[in-house]
Amino acid sequence: MMPRKLAPWSSWRNLDRFFEEGILEEGFDFTPLVDIYQKKDEVIIETPLTGIDPEKVDISIENDVLTISGETEEKKEVKKENYYRKEIREGSFSRSVILPMNVKSSQAKASYEKGILKIILPKAEEAKPKKIAVKVKK
Repeated sequence: MMPRKLAPWSSWRNLDRFFEEGILEEGFDFTPLVDIYQKKDEVIIETPLTGIDPEKVDISIENDVLTISGETEEKKEVKKENYYRKEIREGSFSRSVILPMNVKSSQAKASYEKGILKIILPKAEEAKPKKIAVKVKK
């Protein structure tokens, strides 16, 4: 049997800090992951918010910064000391990202489907690519 290799931690203190900082405690904050991509006329942001009530999610845009924030509800069915492992996130969350271009924030749309929050932001006119025709002189 081959011996198992340990994860290449830069320091065992990092592992200790992971457990000391209350990662497994109730009500810790977390940062949702985001995907940001563009189409011809819009910027699209997607973030997984499984198990979070979409009506309790706030979305704002200020100075070209998009902020998504909210809070998950605590489940009181199981006492903390009865857990062997607790990885489902509970508590507040917030994520801010600088938008890659100017957008028309007043025309933003958001939808929630199958645990994914999708935000569609129309590009501002100055952010859209302009096509310049080349005139050929004879």
